Amino acid sequence: MIFGLLALTLAALFTGASIYVSVVEHPARLTLPDGPLLTEWKPAYQTATYMQGGLAIAAAVMGLLAFFFDWRWNWDWKWIIGGALIVANWPFTLYAIMPTNTKLMAADPANPGTEVRPLMVRWGWLHAARTALGALATLFFIAAPF
Repeated sequence: MIFGLLALTLAALFTGASIYVSVVEHPARLTLPDGPLLTEWKPAYQTATYMQGGLAIAAAVMGLLAFFFDWRWNWDWKWIIGGALIVANWPFTLYAIMPTNTKLMAADPANPGTEVRPLMVRWGWLHAARTALGALATLFFIAAPF
């Protein structure tokens, strides 16, 4: 039971952080001029990468452990599905978001250019997809038997 509770807790933490970024931080960031917007985004993104990446991996591992150990071989596939959804944030980030991140990291805040604002808007939508993956994983973990 402990692995399932940890999987749910970690997925909920990931989702809560992701919702905060999507609903509060990023919209507030978009009210800034392009240079300060980029100056704020760069360190926030680098810090959040470690936190959210770690939470996604840990939640997936706990979901897998819950599937195999918590229910004395009465396996429930919701643990595997939830784990797969939360860990899907890694390949989604690497293949869908990373090209946008790379362009934003290369942009100079002193001279951001016209492409920064559309890239930041795109980043917000892509991050919202990560939020959805986390929320779905959390729902699957909630639906699994405790």
